[in-house]
Amino acid sequence: MISKATIDRILDAVRIEDVVGDFVNLRKRGVNLLGLCPFHQEKTPSFNVTPAKNIFKCFGCGKGGDAISFLREHEGFSYPEALRYLAAKYKIEIEETEERAEQDPEDALKDQLFVASQFARDFFVSQLWETEEGKGIGLSYFKDRGFREAVIRKFELGYAPASGSSFSIHAVQQGFRSEVLQKAGLVTGQNRDFFRDRVMFTIHGLSGKPVAFAGRIMGKVSGPKYINSPETPIYHKSNVLYGMYQARQAIRKQDNCYLVEGYTDVLSLVQEGIENVVASSGTALTPEQIRLIKRFTNNLTILYDGDAAGLKAALRGLELVLEQDMNVRVVMLPDGHDPDSYLAETGPTRFQEFLAQESQDFILFKTRILLDETKEDPVGRARVVREIVESIARVPDGLKRAEYTKICAGRLDVAEAMLIREINVALAERMEKARKEETKATGFEGRAMPEEETSIPSAPSRPRFEHAQELDLVRVLVSGGDRIIKLEDRSATVAEFVLEQLSVEDLSDIVDPGIRHFLLTIKQEHGDGSPIGADHFLKHGDKAIREMAMAFLNQASEYSENWEKRWQIVLQNQPLPDQNFARDAQLAVNRFLLKRMDQLCALNAQRIREAHEAGDTENLAYYMQFQQNLLQLRNETAMRELNTIILK
Repeated sequence: MISKATIDRILDAVRIEDVVGDFVNLRKRGVNLLGLCPFHQEKTPSFNVTPAKNIFKCFGCGKGGDAISFLREHEGFSYPEALRYLAAKYKIEIEETEERAEQDPEDALKDQLFVASQFARDFFVSQLWETEEGKGIGLSYFKDRGFREAVIRKFELGYAPASGSSFSIHAVQQGFRSEVLQKAGLVTGQNRDFFRDRVMFTIHGLSGKPVAFAGRIMGKVSGPKYINSPETPIYHKSNVLYGMYQARQAIRKQDNCYLVEGYTDVLSLVQEGIENVVASSGTALTPEQIRLIKRFTNNLTILYDGDAAGLKAALRGLELVLEQDMNVRVVMLPDGHDPDSYLAETGPTRFQEFLAQESQDFILFKTRILLDETKEDPVGRARVVREIVESIARVPDGLKRAEYTKICAGRLDVAEAMLIREINVALAERMEKARKEETKATGFEGRAMPEEETSIPSAPSRPRFEHAQELDLVRVLVSGGDRIIKLEDRSATVAEFVLEQLSVEDLSDIVDPGIRHFLLTIKQEHGDGSPIGADHFLKHGDKAIREMAMAFLNQASEYSENWEKRWQIVLQNQPLPDQNFARDAQLAVNRFLLKRMDQLCALNAQRIREAHEAGDTENLAYYMQFQQNLLQLRNETAMRELNTIILK
């Protein structure tokens, strides 16, 4: 178990912008950073990183947290795995203790699979460099392909020996259980090596951890040319692109991603200085892979082998990219070449010149390819028009659609007005289809069916403003609970002042269960006045409290610097609202207590009605007198503390 001292050192060293920036393309906005959320599909950035508070928050899907929660959500890490990743990133030596806390079984399995994958990576690499078989077969193959040692080591290439159980025997000897090796996709059910007599390509997650492998057959072993690890809890093929871990910084810097098909294509391009390249590993792009690229750039350039046979099918697979509002370009390599072979023939300088000269917009490229096939066939040309209309209709940006319409109308030799009409029809059909799919999924428009509400977050049954006073108490505690304020007779923290004003009975009557749980928990934990700041809430053991605190520590808007810098408008007699802790805390408490009095008035009014209907004259007189005193106290409090007149 990682010691508490080590955890504290890790958390002190972490900078949220460094951690998130490894996975999300962020740009500065005021004092915060903004980017496209990696947890849901969006076109307008709503993902905020706040360096001053070391937290992130998406105002689109609601996810938020610190660096550890980001890694757990994004990479599927367990808590210890996230800590180890951060320790490695910030070069902090981990101190272990013998005590082991209980761990979630799913997290424990993922930890074991990561460790097993790292062990397998080390085994395959050592076989390549340190054994006669590996050097004679695997290393010779890579060097014959022209790969230098630097790129072989950078991508952690390896070799799986021909023996049917070399890896499994070695792994078991080192303490790995067979069932874990099988779940990692490294060993078969018969305890034989899954990869045998193959050169090995390590597949990394975005964090750099090996999550899977691909093996190319060598020698005379029968089987497919390439095999991949099966799906596991840490590897989902549709979510991964080969080389993305190594390429992500270059993609962001170049603001463009080259997409190729094979592993060796990536290695060849990187070796010659083209580092912003990833591979789809011979499969069609998935929505998850497209969103993965979009985290780092909106520009995608696809390199196609000079083989026209599968080109049309590949083009159809790119429609999903258009829907993500990405700029897609295509480069068609000369017939008979793939990126690896053409780069070897031309050299890096001419190859890059070729990419720049031959790069074409995807829709215009598709238009040309399809028209070349139809020649003078009118039926074929009509089919081409429909295909291009469908492609343009997928583009979310209206200005781009208009420009495509204008250019394609000329190339298709059809009236622009007719093309606009057909595109509008296609758009309407797509919208109707989306509406029907939503209706089918939810049961009726605009709201999930009751049975789904247990698993799918839904809007609160009452508007949140009905709980504004209670939420304001939470906000004050989270944003400034450790601030010192001056009272008439003493100084106290904001938290101490707020919590001593509120009784457990008052808090127990709060209707919203989340707010009630938050305030009661904090009241019970810190009724002694011990200081609690934002950091306390962010590291609280209760997930619900952490998430509620996150919502208040991350705000969708911020104070504009222009008021002071550009217009010279400054607050003369009071601090900014977020720094006016004494008055803020007082107002929050008074508003809550005033609402509490209103609730008591309403409850007592109900008692008056019941006593009147029952003919209970004794209790009726008592309740009426109590109501009069309660209303007087409420009105005096409203006027004295809040400068508010209540008319009823």
